Amino acid sequence: MTAVGAEDSVLRGVQKRISYGSLVEPEAHRQASKASSDRPKAVRRKQSPPMSRPVLDSPALAAFLWRGFQGRARRMKYSALSILRQGLSGNKGWQPAWREPEPKAEYDVIIVGGGGHGLATAYYLAKNHGITNVAVLEKGYLGSGNVGRNTTIVRANYLLEGNEPFYSHSLRLWEGLEQELNFNAMMSQRGVINLYHSDGQRDAYARRGNAMRLAGEDAELLGRDEVRELVPFLDFDNPRFPVHGGLMQRRGGTARHDGVAWGYARAADSRGVDLIQNCEVTGIRREGGRVVGVETSRGFIGCKKLGLAAAGNSGRVAEMAGMRLPVESQVLQAFVSEGLKPFIDQVVTFGAALFYMSQSDKGGLVFGGSLDMYNSYAQRGNLQTVESVMEAACAMVPSVSRVKVLRSWGGVMDMSMDGSPIIDRTPVEDLYLNCGWCYGGFKATPASGWCFAHLLATGETHELAKAFRLDRFSRGHQIDETGHGAQANLH
Repeated sequence: MTAVGAEDSVLRGVQKRISYGSLVEPEAHRQASKASSDRPKAVRRKQSPPMSRPVLDSPALAAFLWRGFQGRARRMKYSALSILRQGLSGNKGWQPAWREPEPKAEYDVIIVGGGGHGLATAYYLAKNHGITNVAVLEKGYLGSGNVGRNTTIVRANYLLEGNEPFYSHSLRLWEGLEQELNFNAMMSQRGVINLYHSDGQRDAYARRGNAMRLAGEDAELLGRDEVRELVPFLDFDNPRFPVHGGLMQRRGGTARHDGVAWGYARAADSRGVDLIQNCEVTGIRREGGRVVGVETSRGFIGCKKLGLAAAGNSGRVAEMAGMRLPVESQVLQAFVSEGLKPFIDQVVTFGAALFYMSQSDKGGLVFGGSLDMYNSYAQRGNLQTVESVMEAACAMVPSVSRVKVLRSWGGVMDMSMDGSPIIDRTPVEDLYLNCGWCYGGFKATPASGWCFAHLLATGETHELAKAFRLDRFSRGHQIDETGHGAQANLH
């Protein structure tokens, strides 16, 4: 919700300093003033207009100031002052963070998917390229998909050239995101520690850290004692996976997943973008080999360009356009524990298994890992995978065995054949694709929106996303960041 009840307070402040009168257009005002000057003074006093809007001696200046005050009221920012003002007024002046518009007959750009990537794309289309005739279509409510089922990690500790500059740019955008969007996304640069358990793993992490530093990112290779000082509760002497040290990126951390989506939604809406919820895309209409619009549960909506940012459902949406993508949908597990006292200051990942842990602002431990290894859209995992994640948690932090788990869920992800995303135009004219994010979707949100907006606006691939072209699978130029090879269920 947002405070837009500032109009009255702005006017009250202005009214203390200037005279009053009705605000009219300059020419009309001059005529009215000339006519009134011929009247007796008593008549002018009797017929004085209500003191509803301020006016200065210069009608043009008054009109300009009034339009400015109106605009300021519409775009009232969240602040300590707005909270105080609303508290004193019984919190009755808050307004919805975004509109609930009816779909237009046609848009310049339609984006399918009201998650982090779709909303970020819409925002940067409006901000960077001035394209505001944009609609974001979401089958549920905004942020109800993958972005609302994320474990909040933000980092840029990538190795290969195709990924490293992209995620570095994303991290730089993260660092100023809350100020830019005027929304509390709870960005916390608490640091990310990747533990290693063998000499070979240490060498691999040293190589990764050197690559990061050569690319301008921060990286520290920590020894056993340095890790123990930061996270003393780890099982350092585990017989199978003793902790020898870790690779730390201090600029990494966490952000609130749904807060990011809602912040982008609010900012995009303020720039004129239509956010259409409960509008499921049921078909893609093509004429003459190009996309002309989408069939939805709320009727046909035309468009000049169509961007797909549907996360784990990208394959199903692309199939409506006759495309088969080189991705498969996998479920990734996540859990939240009961609230605890401050327990873990950083994000810690377990090098012996796909496992990570951090602590939320509410005190709950947020942890997860491991794919279900079968294709599903269920948004929840099977018991076998749940048990595997719990075993990894107890192996890394034995004391966590005494903690109660409150809830669990599964995020449906597009797993590409090389573990890296796809941002590119498709063989279908005016159809553009943003998918295949594997584990990197949330941390990539700002840069993904930035690059996808550039592609939609200009038709050209952004320099940071040139390695993410769709045809790399046929050209053999894959980005095997994880070293698992071209097997989606291993990434």
